[in-house]
Amino acid sequence: MNVYLILAIAVVLAGCAQPAAGPAAAALAPTGSVTIKGTPVATVGKRVEVGLAAPAFTALDNAFQPVALSQFRGKPVLISAVPSLDTPVCSLQTKRFNDALAELPKDVVILAISMDLPFAQKRFCSEEKVDRIQVLSDSARREFGAGYGVLIEQRGLLARSVFVVGADGVLLYKEIVPELTEHPNYDAALAAIRKAAE
Repeated sequence: MNVYLILAIAVVLAGCAQPAAGPAAAALAPTGSVTIKGTPVATVGKRVEVGLAAPAFTALDNAFQPVALSQFRGKPVLISAVPSLDTPVCSLQTKRFNDALAELPKDVVILAISMDLPFAQKRFCSEEKVDRIQVLSDSARREFGAGYGVLIEQRGLLARSVFVVGADGVLLYKEIVPELTEHPNYDAALAAIRKAAE
């Protein structure tokens, strides 16, 4: 076989072995850490700050359809992130915000997001009667976790957190719960979304 042909094949194969370009391939910067039953785990992505534009992201609903944060521009949005809906605290957190939406102004949107697959989220919503809020999966794109600095990359989870985005797209409130097994501050989060809806 011609030496040049062998070299050309080698170059092509080497190119195929390279990781895809783009944000998914780039190394994510550390943003801090949280604990899981006292054991520290790192969070990665981008740091977000209250008062700045909330990062854009797209996640999947339980029919595997993309849902973008930008779809809710003009409405105040509360984002409730949990590690997994199939755990007690995450289940309670999601149901708490689902129930709370009935008492909030009509233009308020609440999104619950986790790394659970859409199949599992659909089952959870059906079994637990979570029917007011939108439940989204970050499992395919990881845009939310990386964009908000709450991706626990080594576990494939999101850190428990709550964010409130104003109708103008500005981040108004953020809480990253230091210990994954603990609840967020529901009263503070709900007060923030009520203020955003004024």
